[in-house]
Amino acid sequence: MVLSPAVHEPPGPPRTAERCLESARTLSTPTTGGLPQVHTWLRDRARANEFTTTPVPFAELDGWSFAPDTGDLVHRSGGFFRIRGMRVTGAAGPVPQWSQPVIDQPEIGVLGMLAKRIDGVLCLLVQAKMEPGNINMLQLSPTVQATRSNFLRLHGGAATRYLEYFTEPGRGRVLADVLHSEQGGSFYRKRNRNIIVETDEDVPLHDDYRWLTVGQLHALLREDNMVNMDARTVLACLPWDTTEAGPDDAAAQDTTDVQSWLNDAKSRSSLVSRLVPLTEVEHWRRTERAIGHEDDRYFQVIGTAVRATNREVGAWSQPLIAPRGRGVVAFLVSRARGRTEVLVQARAEGGTPDTVELGPTVQCVPANFHGLPDRHQPRYLDLVRDAAPGRVLYDTLLSEEGGRFYQAENRYLLVEADDEVRDAATPPGFRWIPLRQLHTLVRHSGYLNVEARSLLACLQQSA
Repeated sequence: MVLSPAVHEPPGPPRTAERCLESARTLSTPTTGGLPQVHTWLRDRARANEFTTTPVPFAELDGWSFAPDTGDLVHRSGGFFRIRGMRVTGAAGPVPQWSQPVIDQPEIGVLGMLAKRIDGVLCLLVQAKMEPGNINMLQLSPTVQATRSNFLRLHGGAATRYLEYFTEPGRGRVLADVLHSEQGGSFYRKRNRNIIVETDEDVPLHDDYRWLTVGQLHALLREDNMVNMDARTVLACLPWDTTEAGPDDAAAQDTTDVQSWLNDAKSRSSLVSRLVPLTEVEHWRRTERAIGHEDDRYFQVIGTAVRATNREVGAWSQPLIAPRGRGVVAFLVSRARGRTEVLVQARAEGGTPDTVELGPTVQCVPANFHGLPDRHQPRYLDLVRDAAPGRVLYDTLLSEEGGRFYQAENRYLLVEADDEVRDAATPPGFRWIPLRQLHTLVRHSGYLNVEARSLLACLQQSA
């Protein structure tokens, strides 16, 4: 299927940015209601449908099997995704090379948010979506969250609702449209199209969908496991900015220097990754129910049987990635120099399409580093994890994408750094950059990884 965007907004004054800011300040409208009504709607949707996810042995996965020649876990249709092996060499850090299972899904999916001016305020259409790996089953997702296999209906089920707004020309104005990566430690060079389209049409509203203001979504981002990963990455692409303007405002938006710094990191990186048969992955063991590391760290690949009465297919089975611990994802934030700045790192991961992207200050599963010497512990982990309450701007448990991950939960933090930390020399691979530059770079491919984009959405509502 060819994806054809609508006509982009013409150059001119930042009308859309101003409307996004107005929407961010709005917590209630006659149509959307207030937050109590939103919570009531979510509870009603949970009661109206049946959702179950049950771990099962691989032999009970309908349509999935291990290929006899490679050991890869594949679907009989040839679509959806495969669990393959990935070999990484030349990595910086305590482990320069390794191999692991990885999700190979070369097709580009669509994460689409439909926008419309309602009651004079820009609103976004979200879905109360069940995903098999969600801790609480139901979370707020974009209007469309689907892969090409879903578009082609390889599952044999119903068509994806509202997809036409993102695939048919002339259905609206494109406010954002960018290809972004997914988790480089779990996917092999996977990208999704993050797209926001504004329509003036009357949109038929299904019971599982609801219009919300940006402010309502920002408020819900402060609740554990409420706004899913795909909604967060699309929200991060909104063409708006809450940071303060100042005499050096133009310089704060010029991204040339940070782009050069990131390109230098990419050119210096010696990390190389390639796909290999799953049977060639070392130090991982397959049982009847899981593929896991011999040290019981990192993650497992498990099989699941799923039932959901409000999905395109009522029942199916699939593999999921199950992490072995809760992660910590954090930005250090500073306002010491008259503008909001964040500390990013040039982060290399085996499955990242362009190897290196801007990542959070801290991005790790602490349990994976137990037993390693201090010099190999993640930089700044203790500083963000042990921060005084008065310096914590944001602290919420958020899930990763429940269509591929089983109960994957990270603690997302925004921590204000003191002047001593801001003035200290940064370690190699780290850099303070103005928040305005992140708002600029996120609207282009290949710069911010998915964890940094989630934090950017959280930082928008904290600004």
